[in-house]
Amino acid sequence: MPATHADMPTPSAASLTRMLARAALAAEPAGFGPEVSAKLKICLIDFLSCCFEAYELPTSRQARAIAKPRADGATIIGSDILATPGEAAFANGSTGHGLVREDMHAGSISHHGVVVWPTLLALAQDHGCSGAAMLKAALVGYEGGARLGRALFDADLARLYRPTGTVGPLGGALAGAVLLGLSEDETVAALGLAANTSSGLNQWPHTGASDMYFHPGFAARSAVTSVELAAAGADASETILEGEAGLFAAFRRGPPRAPVALFAGGKAEILAVYNKPVPACNFAQTACQAALRVAGEIEDPGEIETLTVDLPDAAIRYPGCDFAGPFAHALQAKMSIQYGVAAALRHGVVEEANYARLDEPVILHLARLARLRCDAGFSAAFPGRQGAEVTVTLRNGTRINHRLSDVVPATESEIRARFRTAAGERLGLRRADDIEALIDGLETLADAGRIARLCLAGDSAVAARTRQAAAKG
Repeated sequence: MPATHADMPTPSAASLTRMLARAALAAEPAGFGPEVSAKLKICLIDFLSCCFEAYELPTSRQARAIAKPRADGATIIGSDILATPGEAAFANGSTGHGLVREDMHAGSISHHGVVVWPTLLALAQDHGCSGAAMLKAALVGYEGGARLGRALFDADLARLYRPTGTVGPLGGALAGAVLLGLSEDETVAALGLAANTSSGLNQWPHTGASDMYFHPGFAARSAVTSVELAAAGADASETILEGEAGLFAAFRRGPPRAPVALFAGGKAEILAVYNKPVPACNFAQTACQAALRVAGEIEDPGEIETLTVDLPDAAIRYPGCDFAGPFAHALQAKMSIQYGVAAALRHGVVEEANYARLDEPVILHLARLARLRCDAGFSAAFPGRQGAEVTVTLRNGTRINHRLSDVVPATESEIRARFRTAAGERLGLRRADDIEALIDGLETLADAGRIARLCLAGDSAVAARTRQAAAKG
């Protein structure tokens, strides 16, 4: 049902945008306990890890190729390029999404880190901000994007619109406004402008095209632009969220699915974010993990006669997830639950190399053999839990199955190890250690821009001077 004038706030009532701005500006990470700051730091380390590891992918190169260098600009991670904050945010958001291994918030079906961190790193380097300010800004960025995503998206809407592209600009803009210390009115304007850029269509899973990789880049660039416009005095519609032609009316054709209030119940949404263990779609994660356990009990995957995968309804319905091939692009395989399970059964590991084997006969046979089934218990538990069960029968009649009630996230030690590997290969282990140390001490860091400056690679004179300045602190 369309929103009407009756849905709009009375002149005496604060708009939803203003309430979000007030809550964001008043937030303090310390009030949520040390686990919140620790989670934010590990998410930043994981984001950088993804950027370094995905640096040479075609879409990463394409995102860098359109950047216009600026001698005093912001770092495009892993390169020797400094660009305007918006262009750096676009390149870094797109690159960070390249592995499809970015952090995940299931309740909003969104990847907030690949928007929030590119926005904050670019603005911190350009404007000079403390690490404490960055932590607060990241906290509210994840919070705002997650709360809006929970209220806006369900499985039906997510079949059409990409959640990350839709709520990402708002979370990024909220984070950027807090980082730069904008006033309440300016923060309202930044949110209003960002809402006008909400976008991202979900046609790409049907073809395997690369649109998806650029969604976080578009969102981060829009967030930076919205914050900079607001700081320059631009105005925006204050009722852009709940108004008769606002965000919820446009996308849901009705009111929010749930109340939108930051830190409702005293809880921070960052703690509901998990770091992916598998470089594939969120909805393939648990199924791949269950398949690995099955693979451990099978000597020859060629002996598999039947293969079923039980999942939440949302996993089967998300575009591209229920797809048995043929696979012309790696992204199709990363989205496909059938392919992910088949490759795990075939090789006993889930790694980036799995998605370069698009014509391997055993994988293709198992993918076609796999049958996805909706499990009522898994569906009822989602998004709080994301379960899966993989069951096979062998030609000799043996039945093997493994059931997981929820995804098993990557551990902190796993995240740090893959960061050191990826950053070490690009920058050297000493610089990787320096970056990790800056992030671990983020709340005491006077200049958070040092993190991005140390992420510059190459031998250009500008890059060398920038890194030297960052190293000196």
